[in-house]
Amino acid sequence: MTDYAGRLRLGVNIDHVATLRNARGGHLPDPVRAAQLAEEAGADGITAHLREDRRHIIDSDIDRLMETLRVPLNFEMAATDEMQKIALRHKPHAVCIVPEKREERTTEGGLEVAREENKLAGFIAPLREAGCRVSIFIGADERQITAAHRIGAQVIELHTGAYCDAHAEGDFTTRDRELEMMREMSAYAHSLGLEVHAGHGLNYETVEPVAAFPEVVELNIGHFLIGESVFRGLGPAIEEMRRLMDAARA
Repeated sequence: MTDYAGRLRLGVNIDHVATLRNARGGHLPDPVRAAQLAEEAGADGITAHLREDRRHIIDSDIDRLMETLRVPLNFEMAATDEMQKIALRHKPHAVCIVPEKREERTTEGGLEVAREENKLAGFIAPLREAGCRVSIFIGADERQITAAHRIGAQVIELHTGAYCDAHAEGDFTTRDRELEMMREMSAYAHSLGLEVHAGHGLNYETVEPVAAFPEVVELNIGHFLIGESVFRGLGPAIEEMRRLMDAARA
């Protein structure tokens, strides 16, 4: 079972530093440097999503992150043979299995686990055997959480996108409903012995209610922090997020 007494961890996703680099070509800005700055600012881990089309993070970024990082790498990936081979070669601390479509701008929605239980169980088994901590990115849905537990995942990451979108749109009824569902499903996942993470779309306005869930032990935040770094600098942007998380938990 998760230890509630521990500090709420912050994982910083550096994908969109690579997006900016790739928009022009060349080597700058360097996502690995961003990861190092995030470490210095208090990030507890770094997340990077190697997509099939390599739209932001590329293979050499993963190579360099594995060589450079002092904090754990959370390797986000689709459930494909190619990505499994890459993960098994590097053996990152954690792998997070996410849905992926070429046409989407970002990861929309959680993984459909219940419908693909047998396939996913076979897919994650070698990753667990290699020592990777396997996380499944899913919506706050009891059926999906139960299926993630059955297939042997150690962690779930709850998709917070619908909650954040409703807040941005001023639809506070939907926002509060989504928040309550996440609260209930965090407790349910914890009762099964799963470690609970959360992320997608979180910002300074939306982070505190999620950070206050006692069962959640890690938040993964990327796009907002990289965007805010344009105005504040990456270190101060992360430090402010860290402050809000700690205040919510206290």
